Amino acid sequence: MEILYLIFIFIFGAIIGSFLNVVILRYGTGLGVIGLNNRSKCFSCGRTLTVTDLVPILSFFFLGGKCKGCKSKISWQYPLVEVITAVLFTSVYLVYFDPAVPISLVFVLLLWIATAVLIAITAYDILHKIIPDGMVFTFAGIALLISVLSWQLHFYLGINDFTYPVLWNLLAGPIFFAFPFTSIWWISKGAAIGFGDAKLALGIGWLLGIWGGLSAVCLAFCIGAVISLCIMAFQKILGGLKNGHKQLTMKSEVPFAPYLVISFLLVLLANADFVNIVDKLTSVFR
Repeated sequence: MEILYLIFIFIFGAIIGSFLNVVILRYGTGLGVIGLNNRSKCFSCGRTLTVTDLVPILSFFFLGGKCKGCKSKISWQYPLVEVITAVLFTSVYLVYFDPAVPISLVFVLLLWIATAVLIAITAYDILHKIIPDGMVFTFAGIALLISVLSWQLHFYLGINDFTYPVLWNLLAGPIFFAFPFTSIWWISKGAAIGFGDAKLALGIGWLLGIWGGLSAVCLAFCIGAVISLCIMAFQKILGGLKNGHKQLTMKSEVPFAPYLVISFLLVLLANADFVNIVDKLTSVFR
């Protein structure tokens, strides 16, 4: 029975991922997301997509990654977002659902919403190098709600310490909003980091608390630095990118939200601890 639940959740996550693709592509364009007049169409030939074109994950591969009508290529964004959403929804369920604690289902549902919003933020930031206020404030609101509900859960479990986790979690949001993100944004006048990243850190602090948020922030900077350096190294080895594409340099504008989201998920789902990770890595070279 558990396997059937996981299969259902995976399929449900893929369907939500398909919806997220629509949100990512239409957000801020003035086009509606749902409705009979807002049916999905091929961007190249304008053909209205049918049910067989819209089956999450499977349609992309059945169609060979091309439009059924004009044979133009379909972006890999579609199956990737659907698979990632499905995997993350399943992971959240496995980590946080406890049949012995009825309120855990509420946490799972809220974490699904938060995860879906983060996926949309990540894709949108990669495409447009901006984090929409509507998305980031939705995530922050859900994070604050989960933080407050976690206090109620502790009372349900008989842990009557008000200072944990509510007080520290409520402080964690503003702390990570102000430092380092808003501070770096203000000092660099927006050149080093975007203000949207500071808004995103607000929700991360509320969800993960002081130590979890600190691990996520430190991991984000490390992951971002390693990936950027690797890309620049490969560009140098391969002699640079051709066809007029810009090379990544130390002055390039790089979306930071994806690194924050990846680090957040590592802490949320795998309980990643930055200090322990650094200790293990340094022990290898001792």
